[in-house]
Amino acid sequence: MPLFVSIDQEQGLVVRMPVGTLFPDAMAVGATRDTDLAALRASTTADELLAVGVNMNYAPDADVNTDPNNPVIGIRSFGSDPELVSEMVLAESDAYSEHGVVPVIKHFPGHGDTDVDSHTGLPVIDLPRDRWEAEHLPPFRAAVDAGVDAIMTAHVLMPQLDPGEDPATLSPVIIDEILRGELGYDGVVTTDALNMEGVRQTHDDGEVAVRVVEAGVDQLLMPPDPGAAVAAIREAVESGRLTEERIDQSVLRVLTLKEKRGVLERESADPAQADAAMENPEHAEAAQRVADASVTLVRNEADLLPLDAGTRVRVQGEGADRIAPALTDAGLEVVDGGEDVLVVGTRNARGSEEQRGMVARGRSQGTPVVVVAQGGPYDLEAFPDVDAYLALYSAVEVSRVAAARVIAGEVDPSGTLPVDIPGADVASGTGLGY
Repeated sequence: MPLFVSIDQEQGLVVRMPVGTLFPDAMAVGATRDTDLAALRASTTADELLAVGVNMNYAPDADVNTDPNNPVIGIRSFGSDPELVSEMVLAESDAYSEHGVVPVIKHFPGHGDTDVDSHTGLPVIDLPRDRWEAEHLPPFRAAVDAGVDAIMTAHVLMPQLDPGEDPATLSPVIIDEILRGELGYDGVVTTDALNMEGVRQTHDDGEVAVRVVEAGVDQLLMPPDPGAAVAAIREAVESGRLTEERIDQSVLRVLTLKEKRGVLERESADPAQADAAMENPEHAEAAQRVADASVTLVRNEADLLPLDAGTRVRVQGEGADRIAPALTDAGLEVVDGGEDVLVVGTRNARGSEEQRGMVARGRSQGTPVVVVAQGGPYDLEAFPDVDAYLALYSAVEVSRVAAARVIAGEVDPSGTLPVDIPGADVASGTGLGY
C-alpha cells in the first residue's frame, strides 16, 4: 500500500528540506492581502515536494495570531484577522491539493493566543467559548466547510472547551464532539508531533497513543517510541478498550484520502524531474514576487525613503551581510563609516539589548535610522520614534532583497500590517507607499 510521505514545509521559519525555493513566512503573505500570491507560494512548494516524492505537507497554518508574545506561532500565522487568515488558508490548501500534495490545516482548535511553546510546555488558553468561536475558529470552520483533506491538532489546554486535564490532541470533547460532531468534519485528523512536551505532561507515551485514538484522531505523528505506541494500541483493542470498528474508521479515512489524491496509483519520483523542479528559475521569481509585495512601510518620517542613488549607507544588525550587497545592487553606496543613513536589521528586538543599542546609537549621533524588522513587526515597540521602519515578517533571502529594493526605490512598498502593534499604537492595515 503506497504511503503518505509527509513533511513540515510551511516556508519561512519552518522548512525541513535542505534544498528548494525559500518563500517568506505566512505573515508576509498576509501582508500582501493577495490570495493569488498565497496560492503561488503553495503551488510552487507543492511542485517541488511532489518532485521528490513528498505527497503530504503540514501546511498551511490556520492559527490566528492574537498574542504579540506568541513564542511558537507568530509570523507562521497569516495575521490576527480571522477573515484574512481564512481566505489565505483556503487559497493555499486549494493550491496544494490541485498540485498533488495533501494539505494539513493546523493547529486545531487554535494556537494563536499562547505565550508558551508547546514544544517545551503545555500552553493554557483560557478563552470563553464565544470569544474562541469569534477569533480562532473561523479559519478551521472555513476549512471544514471547504472539505479540506486533513487537520492537525494542537497540544493546548482549553479549559472552557474541555474542563479535563488533557490537551486538545487527547480530548474527545474537542476532537470527536466539537471538530467531528459540531463542525461535521469526517476527514483525516493527525496529531501534532507526539514527542513535544505539551502532550507528555500527564501520561506515558503508550497511554498517549491510546488516548489519541479515543479522542478521534487517525494519524499519530512522531510518537517518541513507535513500538510502544503500536503495542499500547494493540493491547487496548485486545482488552476491549478500543474496538476494531474504531480502528477501521481511521483506516478508511486514510485510504479514502489516498484514493482521492491519487496516491494509490502514483509512480515513484524521478530524480531528473526533482533536479529540474529545484532549479526552475520561475520558482525563484515567484518567491521574489511574494517578498516584494509583502514589504510594509510603517514609518517614513520626513519622507526619508526612498534613498537617492549614491546615498552612503551603513548596514548593521540582523541580516546585514545579505542586506548590504542587495543595497549595492540597487545603486546605493554601502560604507563602514561616514554614512548618511544607518540601516539596522532587527529580529525580536524587544528582547535584544544589542539591537536596541544599534538604533539608539545611530539616533544619538543624529544619523537617520532605517529599521528592517525580519521577524514579527512588533519590534517597532522597542523604538516607536525611529525615522523609518520596514516590516518584512521573514528573514529569508528574498525578503532581505525586497527590503533593499524598497529602500532604494526600485519597489514601491505595498504591504499592509496584518496584525496590530499594540505597544507602538499602530493598527492592522497600516502601510505607507511612495
